[in-house]
Amino acid sequence: MTNAVPPAQPRRERVLNPVDRISEALFGLLMALSFVGALSVAESGQAEIRAMFIAALGCNLAWGLVDAVMYLVRTITDRGRALALAMPEPRPRPKLNSQDLLAALAVFLVVVAATFPVVLPFVLLDDVGTAKNVSRAIALALLFIGGLGLGRYAGYGSWKAGLLMAGLGSVLVVAINLLGG
Repeated sequence: MTNAVPPAQPRRERVLNPVDRISEALFGLLMALSFVGALSVAESGQAEIRAMFIAALGCNLAWGLVDAVMYLVRTITDRGRALALAMPEPRPRPKLNSQDLLAALAVFLVVVAATFPVVLPFVLLDDVGTAKNVSRAIALALLFIGGLGLGRYAGYGSWKAGLLMAGLGSVLVVAINLLGG
């Protein structure tokens, strides 16, 4: 009787690298925050909250689609460039594969999913002022967590990167709101 060890399965590549995943989530989060920031507590009723929710979701659906398509454009451009550097003319045309389409879908879903933590307090809480504060607190916490992840991946102070991302996100939200977002 032999204790045969099964051959190791090839490790499946991640659909998106950590920087892409975190960055897309942060983009979606900041876009949703721009809608929340535009909501006036004094003038907000259920109709305005519903409109904000739909606008934030619509924005992130549209931006998720744009980001997914641009991911595919970047992927095929990078492949074309690599072929151009590696092979003389005539060379094959670069192609997209199912893994690329899956990655584009992941980009789309990450951006859209980032909408919900920011807008759900408005659905779950009756007081708009409280919902706005909870939404901002959630957003800051998620920005901090995103910064932690980026800092850890880059190999430098994750806490510092988390604080920097939360601060940078706060500055961006102020700028977005001042610009009418």
